[in-house]
Amino acid sequence: MLTYDRLYIAGAWTEPSRAGLLDIRSPHDGRLLGRAAQAGPADVDRAVAAARASFDEGVWRETPPPARVTVLRRFNALREENADRIAELIAAENGSAGWFTRAGQPGLTRQANAYLKAAEEFGWEETLVPSDPASPVRSVVRREAVGVVAAVIPWNSPFSSATSKLIPALLAGNSVVLKVCPENSLSMGFLAELLDRAGLPGGVVSVLPADRETSEHLVSHPGVDKIAFTGSTRAGRRIAAIAGEQLKRVSLELGGKSAAVILPDADIATAVHGLKFSSLLNNGESCIAQTRILAPRERYDEVVAGLKDVIESLKVGDPGDPDTFVGPMIRRDQQEQVRRYIALGVEEGARLVTGGPQVPEGLERGNYVTPTLFADVDNSMRIAQEEIFGPVLVVIPYDDEDDAVRIANDSEYGLSGGVWSASEEHALAVARRIRTGTVTVNGASVGFDGPFGGFKASGIGREYGAVGLGTYTEYKTITV
Repeated sequence: MLTYDRLYIAGAWTEPSRAGLLDIRSPHDGRLLGRAAQAGPADVDRAVAAARASFDEGVWRETPPPARVTVLRRFNALREENADRIAELIAAENGSAGWFTRAGQPGLTRQANAYLKAAEEFGWEETLVPSDPASPVRSVVRREAVGVVAAVIPWNSPFSSATSKLIPALLAGNSVVLKVCPENSLSMGFLAELLDRAGLPGGVVSVLPADRETSEHLVSHPGVDKIAFTGSTRAGRRIAAIAGEQLKRVSLELGGKSAAVILPDADIATAVHGLKFSSLLNNGESCIAQTRILAPRERYDEVVAGLKDVIESLKVGDPGDPDTFVGPMIRRDQQEQVRRYIALGVEEGARLVTGGPQVPEGLERGNYVTPTLFADVDNSMRIAQEEIFGPVLVVIPYDDEDDAVRIANDSEYGLSGGVWSASEEHALAVARRIRTGTVTVNGASVGFDGPFGGFKASGIGREYGAVGLGTYTEYKTITV
């Protein structure tokens, strides 16, 4: 059993202000996985004060960018060496199927490498060519660190969410307080161990597992200059209000209800197989999951039948079993929420093709949901408009391409989406019309060199690559 009885604050393992340890239990069978200290407001105050001091003193900020790259490259190598351990911890804590946590490890490497490459090529200081050649004035433009960053992440993909903020913030020279969810106390404790071994100066990084009240104390703290948040749209609105009142910099990666548009010329067998991964990754607990499937009326029954076969073939159960595709929801309240949405879909008049609100037989001890498919869904239904965050898919018919684009865009969200077609050029043309931050064609995975983020209620700002690195910097212009 793993125990973290201290908090990683400002580069040192420190006695927490709150007494007692939180039990971390398996969402599969409730067994005790470990115990961990939880941060309170006093711990936040200590972490922010240390981050403020380290930043103002230039401990890390004045370290040359190539030297910062070297330290973060060392951290990434440590993470790669421990990929199996990380995958095991996340599967145990979250209930994420082992195939998903293992498959995510190379993605973490690609994410980090994209940031490292961007930092090596970044225009940290550039002299502009005057627009008027006769002007005696020249401008030097610098990109400097924002300051103290409060990075707040959700539970569903903790390592990916953490490194997508930690790496660019640190590469830019900021000091960071990372607030993680209590459910991820063990995997994030291990993350703190790796950061400790990477060689960052004292005061630069803290990792605090904490509840929502403590999280709000962090984002409201006057010593914080920027908030980087991934989580629900509701929480994002609250954070944006706090940031607006205090004029903090803010980036928000929020919820989604992404549409997968299957065009009439698509190979249906290929599309439904690809949607097994695009729509049901991480037990459906993913903001980028393509859970609205838009199918042409002339091939609607074929799409529904194909998805039914795929969903009914999925093994649901112990995330440690290599054959498991869908594990349990992370918490009991999340399980109950997904089951309520399934019951709501039936009440709204959608056709239940397979699945239902019942718990899978033999898995009653865990937080399990039966993977569910609805057909004959109208896009105005709540199951088509609201983020369910579980293994529930809806299939919506469309009349023609314009109708498909209209339905795809008829959502408060705009985070992700997909297009399936036998013609790449045709798929690209449709993708350009969808109002969402990322669109995949024929099941392509999301890249890390290009920016990632959402339109509309799916967020503000972008992550990944040079654009993501830039969000942790401020412009300074020096006129000579």
